[in-house]
Amino acid sequence: MDDFRRLALFAEVVRCGSFSAAARHLRVSTSAVSQQVRALEQAHGVTLLHRTTRKLALTEAGARFAEHCRRMVEAAAQARAQLDLARDAPEGELRVAAPVGFARHLGPALAPLLAQHPALELRLLVDDAMIDLVDARIDLALRVGRLADSSWVAQPLCRFEMLLCAAPAYLAHAGEPRTPQELVAHQWVASPREGRLLRLDLLGADGARQAVEAPARVTSNNQLTLQQMCAAGLGLARLVHADVDDELRASRLVPVLPGWRPAAMPVHAVTPQRDGRPAKVRHAIAAIERHLRGVPGVQTG
Repeated sequence: MDDFRRLALFAEVVRCGSFSAAARHLRVSTSAVSQQVRALEQAHGVTLLHRTTRKLALTEAGARFAEHCRRMVEAAAQARAQLDLARDAPEGELRVAAPVGFARHLGPALAPLLAQHPALELRLLVDDAMIDLVDARIDLALRVGRLADSSWVAQPLCRFEMLLCAAPAYLAHAGEPRTPQELVAHQWVASPREGRLLRLDLLGADGARQAVEAPARVTSNNQLTLQQMCAAGLGLARLVHADVDDELRASRLVPVLPGWRPAAMPVHAVTPQRDGRPAKVRHAIAAIERHLRGVPGVQTG
C-alpha cells in the first residue's frame, strides 16, 4: 500500500514540477515528499529524478515510470467516480417489496424517477406475507403497521388514517352501529394476523378513547381481498382511508361510526443500512414521500 502511495506522490511531483509545489498541493512538508521519492528510488534501485538547486529533471527511466504512474492515478480517479455515481445517480436494479394495499402507490410514485433515470430498473415484489428480505435481495421494503424486530433500518414515511367501513347493503339489513359497544354485535372482515378477536382502539372527536374486541367471521391475508369482501356486504372492516377513497366516493363503501377513528397505521421504509445507502434507494424513498403527501388520508411530517 505504501508503494502505491509513493507512486501517486511521484506522479504529483512530476505534474507539479517541483517537490515544494507537490507538497503544497498534498498539504505535507517538502522534506516528506523528497524522502518518499528517495525511498521509492532506493526500493527499486533506479534513479528517477536529477535534482539541482533550481529544478528537477526526469531520467529516461523516470519519464517512462511517470507515464505509468499518471495512468494509475487516472484509473484510481475513474474508480472513485464510479463509486460516486453509485452514490449520487440512481442506476441498476432496484428491488422493492411492498404489501398489496401499498403497491397501488408505487406506480405513480416511482414513474417520474424511472422516466428521469433510464439506467434504473424496477423489480417489484408484492405480497402481504412477510418475505425474507435477504433471500429476495430486497433493496427497499415498505412496511405498514407494527414492525417486527429486525437488524434492518426502519425510516418512518407517514401514517395511514384508518376508517371503519361497510357496504350500504350490509348496513341496510344489519343496522348501523351508533356506539363503539354496538360494534361487537356485527360481523367483521379482518386479517388473520389480528387473530380471531379484532382489537379496535378507537379515538373519539372529544379525545375519549375506547377499546373494543370484535370477533372476525371472514379473514384473509390479502388487504385487497378484505376490501372486496367488505364491499360485497360480508361485514364491517377496518380499512386504510387511502386504499378505499375511490370506493367511498362511489358510495360502494360508507364510513361507520365516523365520530370514532381507529389509531393511524405507521408506514416505514426498511433498508439493510442507514449509512451508505445507494442513490437508487435514497431517490426512491424521496419519490415515495413526495407522492404520499398528496394522497387523501395520509399523515406526513
